[in-house]
Parts: sequence; structure tokens; C-alpha cells
Amino acid sequence: MMAPQTPHILWDWGTAYDLFASLHVLHDPDKFGLRGSWAAGVRSRLNPPQRTILEDAQELFLSPLTWLYNLPAPKDAASALWALGQLAPVERLPTLAIHHTEESPELAEVLKGVSARQAWNETDLERLKHYHQQKGGSSNPKMLANALEWWSHPAEFGERYLAALQAYYAVFFAEEERRIYPVLQQALERAQELATQLDFHNLVVELSQGLMIAELAQATEVVFVPSYWITPLVIYEHITAERMLLLFGGRPAEAALVPGETVPDAMQRALKALSDPTRLRILRYLTDQPLTPSQLSRLLRLRAPTVIHHLNSLRLAGLVYVSLDVDGEKRYTIREAAVEDTTDALRKFLVVRNER
Repeated sequence: MMAPQTPHILWDWGTAYDLFASLHVLHDPDKFGLRGSWAAGVRSRLNPPQRTILEDAQELFLSPLTWLYNLPAPKDAASALWALGQLAPVERLPTLAIHHTEESPELAEVLKGVSARQAWNETDLERLKHYHQQKGGSSNPKMLANALEWWSHPAEFGERYLAALQAYYAVFFAEEERRIYPVLQQALERAQELATQLDFHNLVVELSQGLMIAELAQATEVVFVPSYWITPLVIYEHITAERMLLLFGGRPAEAALVPGETVPDAMQRALKALSDPTRLRILRYLTDQPLTPSQLSRLLRLRAPTVIHHLNSLRLAGLVYVSLDVDGEKRYTIREAAVEDTTDALRKFLVVRNER
């Protein structure tokens, strides 16, 4: 039997990826361990209509990876805004939101139909709900109806979204871009160096801080892209039938997302996760063998949603490995080295250096 072929590795980078990733994080700060009050403060720099359109956009698309990948270099925020401005307003939503229509022809059919009719009905809503239920996404009728409303007015969305994105760049991201630019360069160089030392499986685990993604290993090509803001999580998707893109966390463990913050994010997330007795029990079970959320639920005698909440906290802290099977099942294992790294990071942080 022939061994499975290792995907060919490609690289890409640019601050434009973080232009969109930062908006995702700012609108869902708890998911990334970011202080909600600080995120709200950044959003408050925009006027109410601008805040609304950027918030609604999070329900329409997370990060337009395919569109960003196909942009010419240097892929900075200004060039992305220029490229978006070259599209007709009516084309902006489908360009950003429909990534690889061969993967989801049903979704594309519904959304394009609504856009062409400039109206939606209950049949469209039910089809959209069914699609998201099959994919394990949100099927909240109110959110889906809001998405369909924008799809029925794509030109209005295109105009308002670009204006809001330009305002966001002016009041916040232009300065942020200067801060993260050299860090992204260093993250790319570090990842490329790791690629010479690790096989594909371990490279993915290292760059994703604990994820083992079966779907990536089945691709012909995988593009790795560093992101400052998405750390410690990842976003991945098909950008062609055979090529996948993985947006991985490139923020150093000793750095913080909030400018000027002195406590490293990674250490703070890990200590917070380890402070909970249920999570400590979970880690203890995971030292014996990989377990699924349902198996842990039975062992802990807790409801599955509660266990998943704790597992998400452990994943955010980088304290567990997560194996993502093609069928969507997740198995968790403790990252013992990450626990040791946390104690080392705390020890270094507490050392007071007197400079004379």
C-alpha cells in the first residue's frame, strides 16, 4: 500500500488578512480571550451605522480568505481597500462571502437567487437554516433573516460596508498595522524555519497550537498564512478544490493583543484555564487517553455543553491537542509541554530585573 502523499506547502502573508481577522475578534472577544470592554472601546470609535454594518458583516462572512489570497502583493490593508473599491457595490458581498461555490452549490444558489430577486421568502430562510444545520453552524432564524435581508440589497451593503471598513482603517487599523507588520514578518520566517525541521503533521500541530486537522492532510496544497489577531485559534478553508489555506496564530507567546499590556496573553489564558477545578479534572482524564466531549461528559457527569465550554477554554489556552476528523468528530489530549511552558512563563514574568 502506497503512503499518502504529503501536501505541498505554500506561503503567503500580508496585513490585509488581519484587517478582517481583527474585526472578527473585536466582535467575538470572549472566543479569543480578549477583554470585552477594550473591544467595545475600539468599536465605539465608529459611528452607530458603521458599527452596525460591520457587526452584521460578521454573520455574512468571517474572513474572505480566497479573495485575500488572490490579491496581488503587498496585501496590506490599503491595497485591500483599494481592490474592494474597484468592485461594483453590488459585487462586493458575493465576492467576499461566497468563497468556493463548488463546495456549497446549495448555499450559492439560495444567496444568488435572493440577490437577483432583491427579495427573500420563507423558503429561502428554511433552505439557509437547513444548510447551516448540516454544516454545524448557527441556524438562528433572526440572524439568518438579517443575512438574507442584506443579500436582497447587495448594492446598499457594498456601499455601506466599504465606507465602514475605510472608517475602521482610519480610526484604528492604520496604527495597528504598523505595530503588527514586523511581527508578521518574523512569524512567517519562524514558520518557514519550522517547515524545514518538522513533517507536515507536526508543522500543523505546532503552528495551530495543538490542532490535528485531517482535512488539511488530504489536500494537494496547503497555504500557511500568519495572523497576529487570530492567535491562538485558526481559520481554514478550501480556496480551490485541491488547495487549502490555513490562517494560523503568529503572535508570540510573550506578546499581548492589547497595545501596552504587560501581561502576556498566552500565560494569562493558561492560568485562567488552570484555575478551574473542572478543567483540572478534564486534564487529569486526558493524561490517560484521548477522549471525545461525550466521553468526558459521562466521566464528569456533566452536560455536554458544559464540557464543551471547558474544552474550548483549554483549547484557547493551548493546553490540549484537538484532533479534527474528516467527519467532524473531535478528540482531545493533554499538551503536557504547554502546562510546563505556563509555569516557566510565570516564573520568568515574576522575576524582577533591576536595571541600573
